[in-house]
Amino acid sequence: METRSGRFKAAVLTTSDKGSKGEREDKSGKIIIDLLKTAPFEIVHYEMIPDDLETIKERLIKFCDELKVDLVLTTGGTGFSGRDNTPEATRAVIEKEVPGIPEAMRFEGWKKTKRAMLSRGIAGLRGQTLIINLPGSSRGARESLEAIIDELPHGLEMFEGREH
Repeated sequence: METRSGRFKAAVLTTSDKGSKGEREDKSGKIIIDLLKTAPFEIVHYEMIPDDLETIKERLIKFCDELKVDLVLTTGGTGFSGRDNTPEATRAVIEKEVPGIPEAMRFEGWKKTKRAMLSRGIAGLRGQTLIINLPGSSRGARESLEAIIDELPHGLEMFEGREH
């Protein structure tokens, strides 16, 4: 759904135990917001929460079902630690997975660092919302979003049947 200003509504969710306690600055969330502002997106909500599976699921559901945003971008929680829960939370709330998006992000990231293959981020649809997991590092978040941002409006337009 486009907003009155002709932009898609987006929410950014940062998952970070340290960040949510004020012990670490959210650089990746700020980078995502800045990149979205250069494209047809209006940021209607931003939040930083702990890496808690149930809390992440609750927020994703709220953003999709209550705020009815078109796009949710998460950052953080896609690594290998025991507290990295973002892909599991996303998988629990989506109705359809969109594997091409994280594949494209990892493919582009692979060109710069082989470590891109270690990201467990996923993407999927819940109702009329597209959810995409980005890495938690500033560089990883930037490069991943830059790899896909130009195609996101087309994907969101497909919901409305405008371009298919």
